[in-house]
Amino acid sequence: MSTTMAKTSHTDKEGFLKLFRLFMKESGNGKRLKKDGKKIRPSTVDNYIYTYKLLERFCTETGFDLKFIVVSKSRKRDFESAKKYWKKFYLEFTNYMYKDLDYYDNYVGLVIKSLRTFFNYVKEEKNIDIGSFHKTFYVPKEEVAIIALAPEQVNYLIYNTELNAILPAHLHRIRDMFVFGCTVCLRVSDLLAIRPQNIVSESGSHYLRITSQKTGTFTSIKLPDYAMEIIEKYRLQKGATLFPSISKDRFNAALKDMGKYLQYNEPIVKTRTKRGVECIVYKNKAKKQHHTLADMITTHTMRRTGITTMLRMGMPDYLVRKVSGHSANSKEFFRYVQLAQNYLDKHTDDAFEKLRNLV
Repeated sequence: MSTTMAKTSHTDKEGFLKLFRLFMKESGNGKRLKKDGKKIRPSTVDNYIYTYKLLERFCTETGFDLKFIVVSKSRKRDFESAKKYWKKFYLEFTNYMYKDLDYYDNYVGLVIKSLRTFFNYVKEEKNIDIGSFHKTFYVPKEEVAIIALAPEQVNYLIYNTELNAILPAHLHRIRDMFVFGCTVCLRVSDLLAIRPQNIVSESGSHYLRITSQKTGTFTSIKLPDYAMEIIEKYRLQKGATLFPSISKDRFNAALKDMGKYLQYNEPIVKTRTKRGVECIVYKNKAKKQHHTLADMITTHTMRRTGITTMLRMGMPDYLVRKVSGHSANSKEFFRYVQLAQNYLDKHTDDAFEKLRNLV
């Protein structure tokens, strides 16, 4: 393919997409590997698939003439023409995502990152001289607010007997899985992959020992009594994994239903960014209705709640990192530390305010 491409000045949309399909195939079957020699994760290949479908849709709906242009630096006019073409593509493609599809910076950044990886593959692995214009494709980022339950809310889910009476039967399992996830700080993919043999007993104590599917990090965490009570409820059920299988979409929908029983319905102002500009995201834009905690709970909330709970309860951050698998210089983990510090600051202020008001 590289020989054929090298003899032509450009390829049409079908040629571009054909190369992208080859890129996805080789990323998925192990022919293309990461720089460290490891296989590309299935979740990463899924991102490539989403990007491919988005490019197809973009071309269909806008009529953009998508193509690869083989460049030669010795021909300045061709080089400048290709540079202008890719500048136009980036502008129109990002405008399409922001304006037509109402995407935010994080998702646009994910798409552009996948696209840049594909261009590197074409140039470096298929030896097609398409220039380095894709390196100017800016990858937008945003810091999405961390949604985590307060320790009091976690306590309510675990120990409140009245909740057992009012919680619908189909949400008891969801509550159990959520509480367990908040305890062990696992990603949802790892939570659903727990097998009975991952629960180990030593000297009267019980541990969860599991290796993360995403990072390969090994986790060993001592389990409290309430977590073992949850395990005993599911240990003897049929199936290879401890918890019953559930899709991420169904899990998220059920978590939002469960969240309605947390007795916390104050409005939360949800914000996201587009091209770095913050904008409010309403639950109902026409009525300017804000979200509530129940609307914001997702499977990600389990891991975030587990980490922030440990930090808020005074567990040293280096020990929390051993549970969560974050590196010492992780920017993501530092955000959890900041959130926990804000919680500590509030309670410190409250304590000294009470001291000031003593008669």
